[in-house]
Amino acid sequence: MIKRHFFLVAAAVLLGLMVVAVVLRMAFADDEQAGGGPGGRGGPGGGRGQSVSEAVIGSRSFTDEIRVLGVARGRRSVNITSSTSELITRVLFTDGQRVAAGTPLVELQAREEDAGIIEARAQVAQAQRQFDRYKTLAERGIAPRVTAEDAETALATARASLNAAQARRGDRLIRAPFAGVLGLSSVTAGTLVNPGGVITTLDDIDVVRVDFPVPERYLGVLRTGTPIRATIDAYGDEVFGGRIALIDTRVNEQTRAVTARAEIPNPGARIRPGMAVRVAVQQGQRTAPAAPEAALQYEGDGAFVYRIAKGAKGSTAQRVEVETGSVEGGFVEILSGLNVGDRVVGSGLNRIQPGAPVSVAGQGGRPGGRPAGAAPSRGTAQ
Repeated sequence: MIKRHFFLVAAAVLLGLMVVAVVLRMAFADDEQAGGGPGGRGGPGGGRGQSVSEAVIGSRSFTDEIRVLGVARGRRSVNITSSTSELITRVLFTDGQRVAAGTPLVELQAREEDAGIIEARAQVAQAQRQFDRYKTLAERGIAPRVTAEDAETALATARASLNAAQARRGDRLIRAPFAGVLGLSSVTAGTLVNPGGVITTLDDIDVVRVDFPVPERYLGVLRTGTPIRATIDAYGDEVFGGRIALIDTRVNEQTRAVTARAEIPNPGARIRPGMAVRVAVQQGQRTAPAAPEAALQYEGDGAFVYRIAKGAKGSTAQRVEVETGSVEGGFVEILSGLNVGDRVVGSGLNRIQPGAPVSVAGQGGRPGGRPAGAAPSRGTAQ
């Protein structure tokens, strides 16, 4: 009985070992086929290696840029206010209206001024009659000429008083000092305004100004007329072009920066005063080897690519450390490590082992093409 049980247990153990051996054999066979082992793809048997895309290192133009943050302002901006405390009798504008220089905006109560004009006109009329009478008498020799001259002086004085009264009346009509677009307002007829109280705002935004700080170390490369590129969060990656119009004469002692002012055409008034504007100022252009961003991997402070090299048994992937520079339009400037014409792996980097056989499936980038956009560069100034 004991012998029978022993043989049954031994048979079961043997059967289990056979099953395990079959499973392990199948697993090793799959690994050899996937990893390019004997008989698998890419092995000595003549199969292919891992399929990758190829990118050829080419020459490309790169530009160093100073990148800073500025604030948009209207070319001319003003708060429309009153110089006296008075009631508004008429509002002559609508919110957001585009107005010309001199357009009436608000009329203030002017009862005293209106009465002053009536009085001044009456004085002018009286002085005019006296002058005409004395002038006629002087010409006939009935009255002395000095009397006519006194009447002429009185007439001139009356006319000056009328002009002064009309000017005071004009102060009760607030006009636009320049052409622009009006902002929001909450005043209506009957509103009491005080000196300095804002009635509305007026901005000339056909061209916007952007003031931004630039570190003093860049003063040697900044020039009036230098082109700039600006982006605004509200409009994504859309680029607005402009030029530096003025560079301040003083350097801030605390920040060691100088303020530069750029002017940007603003058709359609899309850029609003107060918007944050990211300004990029070009310093210079150069030509250097370039690789697609997808071809690089970063490790710590360094970067590397897999260069495709020909070997005795086909193409292999060689890990190469590179020094990078600017990034523009999806391409990275290569300062060292690669040469123009080198072939590199364009995708699938995380599955490649150094020295592993590879099979090129197609090109993954053309560095010689035109830039599709811009990204932070080596010359960034914060």
